[in-house]
Amino acid sequence: MARPFTDPRSAHQKIAAGLRRQITRGDLRPGSQLPSTPALMEEYGVAGTTVQKALQMLKEEHLVVGQPGKGVFVQGGTQRSISPEVYMPPTRDGQPYRWISEAEKRSQRGSVTLLEVEPVTPPYEVRQALGLADNGQALLRKQILLLDDEPTELARSYYPLDLVEGTAMVERRKIKGGTPTLLASLGYPPVSFIDEVSSEIPTEEEVVALELPRDMPVMMTFRIVHAKDKRPIEVSLLTKAAHKYRVRYAIRLT
Repeated sequence: MARPFTDPRSAHQKIAAGLRRQITRGDLRPGSQLPSTPALMEEYGVAGTTVQKALQMLKEEHLVVGQPGKGVFVQGGTQRSISPEVYMPPTRDGQPYRWISEAEKRSQRGSVTLLEVEPVTPPYEVRQALGLADNGQALLRKQILLLDDEPTELARSYYPLDLVEGTAMVERRKIKGGTPTLLASLGYPPVSFIDEVSSEIPTEEEVVALELPRDMPVMMTFRIVHAKDKRPIEVSLLTKAAHKYRVRYAIRLT
């Protein structure tokens, strides 16, 4: 038998969590009206101020919106599934970066803001994945990926210096077709990748970059991309808002 445990969160946080789950999993659809404040007070046995605090959390997360004189309505929708393998192959015939072309298929506008390009000493786990010494350096390309002008992912990608020196990757500019296309042109097309996905408390950089509401965890993906002979050609730390996205993996077992 499980040992006794009581949810330590405040009442308004628990109410917001319950409503949030109904929104992100599709039980409350975009445009549908939430129960009135009196109805929520009765359902949860709390005061009106507690209900208002819960609704304010959801408003800050852009999941609901208040309409004066009418009520509170669902604004956000279910979590969007992202399939990582879709974005990995190099593009062909001068096609745009796959983040942009895949967004177009969903009638969205994908864009990228390049924040930083410079040689750095990467974090410990990145150095380990790239086989670098403690003071070893790699090229960092940091960018924000947006959908319809909304920041969606903070991507910090590291590349072996000996692989990218003298190429367009070391310049502070976007790469036509994305870095997989450029790496392929160098003779190092990505052939496999490993993802480790975790839920973490965001850093200040991540909160600012992704415009996150209070007390919202992030989904962190630690990705190692290999070329042939299992050579690591990219290691990325990819951060998304945990309440908006989920990762979909389709794995063939036979």
